[in-house]
Amino acid sequence: MITLVIGGSGSGKSAYAEGLLENFTGTKYYLATLQAEDEEAVKKVEKHRMQRQGKGFITLEQPRDVCCAVEYAAGEKCGMLLECVSNLVANEMFGECICPSESVVQKVLADIKTLAEKLDELVIVTVNVFEDGIIYDTSTMEYIYALAQVNCALAQLADTVTEVVVGIPVSVK
Repeated sequence: MITLVIGGSGSGKSAYAEGLLENFTGTKYYLATLQAEDEEAVKKVEKHRMQRQGKGFITLEQPRDVCCAVEYAAGEKCGMLLECVSNLVANEMFGECICPSESVVQKVLADIKTLAEKLDELVIVTVNVFEDGIIYDTSTMEYIYALAQVNCALAQLADTVTEVVVGIPVSVK
């Protein structure tokens, strides 16, 4: 089962996504993609760790190549929360060099499909960054375009899609 949870920054999507795996009876992994490279990111990581405390998640930090986390799903009932696709796309696109959006989209989708094939439950968190109407520099627009493509493909792949708006989950699919 694949569930996609989308929402704006600070919308409550992470807490909602964690709740979806709250009663999961197998091993639960939290696949973190955020690279804490500045004070704001460090605070966000700590907030999410505190939010998950006592919920039974095993945290895996995998900023790129999320398909590598599939080794943890071998031979057991396994659920995973992938947090967050927006970070994953950025990490894949802006690593040692800037990768073309088409190859980033293909890689991220292939990696997530590989994970989904081995898991009993996959909850994917992503962010909606498309509503501000601002035109950014070329590389940022390429990133937004890539994230939009990934989000659309994940919505098609998912069994259920929920948008979290001001803390309220709204069923989309």
